[in-house]
Amino acid sequence: MIHDSVSDLRQNLPAFLKRVQACEQLQVTSRGQVIARIAPERDPAAGARQWLLDLRDRVSLGEVVLGLADHEWSGDADIL
Repeated sequence: MIHDSVSDLRQNLPAFLKRVQACEQLQVTSRGQVIARIAPERDPAAGARQWLLDLRDRVSLGEVVLGLADHEWSGDADIL
């Protein structure tokens, strides 16, 4: 994580924003105290996609579906 003062941020804003865009986080300090954090925007859909990709290596869809096939479902029998 990058730690820089407000004055450094003002003087070098484009450079800092490029670093944030490259997935670095920035802490802005004033008189030695952290007053703000700047972080890259996170896309919730991308996070969900990555979670599913990680899950793909550990879980087989057949495990879930086969477990359901053993049970008789009658929850919508009155509609049919």
